[in-house]
Amino acid sequence: MPTGCAVAEFGPVPPSEGWAFRERLRVRYQEVDLQNVVFNAHYLGWCDIASASWMRAAMDWTGVGDDLDWMLVKASLEWQGSATYGDDVDIDCGIARWGTSSFDVAYRGTVADEPVFTALITYVCVVPGTKRSTPVADRMRRSLGPAPS
Repeated sequence: MPTGCAVAEFGPVPPSEGWAFRERLRVRYQEVDLQNVVFNAHYLGWCDIASASWMRAAMDWTGVGDDLDWMLVKASLEWQGSATYGDDVDIDCGIARWGTSSFDVAYRGTVADEPVFTALITYVCVVPGTKRSTPVADRMRRSLGPAPS
């Protein structure tokens, strides 16, 4: 590695205060548009990457052949800034609400501690291999923690 190059840590990193989990991603060239900002559709993909990493760390979930499954049913995103090629984006996530068969995950994306986006995604638990809803498993509630009161 050339002298003077900084090495950033990617993947799970210590979360911000009040958040359950943090994932760090570096913006890739193909994620920016002609305005040199991240194209809007990538933000939902980043939320998916962060939540999958959190589920893996918290409950050893792999996404294949697991006893738990869920589907996105609603997503809301708001932008407070923008990210561009080469930026390190920290994505914090945590449970915002538990329902009977659904749950909300709140996300916050920052670059150098400056706000870039927030998202709230509602998921519904389903019987693995089907689209039939099922109650949120106790193991999931215990592993991901309580919603803020």
